Amino acid sequence: MTEARTRPMLDVKRIYAEDAALQLPRGQEVVGRWPEAEIVPVASHWNIPEVHGDERNVQRWVRIKTEALVLGVKKSLVTRPNGRSADFIAPSTANGCAMACAYCYVPRRKGYSNPVTVFANIEQITKHVARNIAKQGPKTEPNQCDPEAWVYDIGENSDCSVDAMISDNVRDLCDLFRMTPTAKASFATKYVNRDLLDWDPLGRSRIRFSLMPHETAKVTDIRTSPIAERIAAVNDFVDAGYEVHLNFSPVILTPTWEADWAELLRQVDDVLSPAAKAQLAAEVIFLTHNQPLHEVNLGWHPKAEDLLWRPDLQEQKVSQNGAVNVRYRSGMKGQLVERFRELVAEHLPSCTIRYAF
Repeated sequence: MTEARTRPMLDVKRIYAEDAALQLPRGQEVVGRWPEAEIVPVASHWNIPEVHGDERNVQRWVRIKTEALVLGVKKSLVTRPNGRSADFIAPSTANGCAMACAYCYVPRRKGYSNPVTVFANIEQITKHVARNIAKQGPKTEPNQCDPEAWVYDIGENSDCSVDAMISDNVRDLCDLFRMTPTAKASFATKYVNRDLLDWDPLGRSRIRFSLMPHETAKVTDIRTSPIAERIAAVNDFVDAGYEVHLNFSPVILTPTWEADWAELLRQVDDVLSPAAKAQLAAEVIFLTHNQPLHEVNLGWHPKAEDLLWRPDLQEQKVSQNGAVNVRYRSGMKGQLVERFRELVAEHLPSCTIRYAF
């Protein structure tokens, strides 16, 4: 297992589709991109035993992500307050991912390998978001999300850089924000999709490239763009009109974590242009894991669990959404966060940390 992609990111052979999604223009566009794919009718994108919830799928984890695509309709359109990475979480235009990061929280919710589900009712979603933006009015007080604009995370349950390879959903949302002076879109990504460089976002879209030390990423960031490629892309995306931040996430404790992060931060400092550094900010998120996901990972990628599952360092904690997860112990966690801040200040002094936990 390495972070290098050993097979195509997408080689869609089956599209599991709700009838309502097939009737919409976006659904027809997605089907048209893979004309040879088998269309498998399903009643609900949430309940497909062949791809969700069947423990036998563990051995086919990456194959399912490569070959299966789900097409559905987003039923509940809700914009939720956030206050950490973004002011608001916009309704998802997709769910799931073609990549296979071993620590990803999304499979915990939907089950097993969780290939990409594309929501075809993009017009409803964009209209909902536009109404929510209008309701907010101008932002009058700066906060950690942004000093001037309301920030909307548009990729909570997927990776928008990969989603943009499948449909125009992400571009439609970015085009909405492009023409909206009071708000901006934001999404984290582990994939460098250079097609986005042609979108001319006018500074209204924030891309957050997720980074971690190279050797750790080789074990845990499966099917993603190499770390060096992500770092090298920052300057190009800034030049193309994006705001580009970094996600130092997740921070995983290894015997050499401090030295590894120091080396990575120095590399970022060496590569980034003055323009990129002038607008740079980051968020820091230490690893959160989950016992059911740990048990699933043992069936397809046990090597990653040597890094992720550390009962000697972790304790249970109930997350904001009610899930029971494991995190680094609270007494140790504060010291780790402070040490990480020191590393950034020393090796990447141009980078503001928006928040760390």
